[in-house]
Amino acid sequence: MISYRIGQGSDLHILVPSKKFILGGIIIPYDKGFKAHSDGDVLIHAIIDSLFGALGLDDIGAHFPDNDEQYKDVDSTKLLTEAIKIIRNEGWEINNLDTTIHAEAPKLRPYINDIKKNLANILNVNVNKISVKAKTSEGVDAIGEKLAVRVDSIVLLFNKNEEN
Repeated sequence: MISYRIGQGSDLHILVPSKKFILGGIIIPYDKGFKAHSDGDVLIHAIIDSLFGALGLDDIGAHFPDNDEQYKDVDSTKLLTEAIKIIRNEGWEINNLDTTIHAEAPKLRPYINDIKKNLANILNVNVNKISVKAKTSEGVDAIGEKLAVRVDSIVLLFNKNEEN
């Protein structure tokens, strides 16, 4: 019998000048980037939280603490690679992943396919199992005022070997 688990993740980072704007491991041209201990890839951070959440494995901070110098300015794709190893070592695979990026700027539509392909490569899944959507906040709140970016992620995992 196949078992399923759903995990939800969310992350928000403040935008600051002189930092890179990175989503899903893709550098996007913009005059601001993310204030963070790591590279600030808010999309990957939300995905990691959804993966860990599905299995009750605490959050990203428990696995990759922001006060640990080994994670200072780390490429978040490396964290995602480690997270997926943990999930797979538990016998779980990704059925599908759905994400929503909340950002007023920059316009993300031109980068969505590259982000999806990069995530599919890192996660070693077919690109059709990954959804990446971008929404604005219509000028409302910190996102609408271009002060921050938030990402929501939900993942469905399956395990062919675990009983319910």
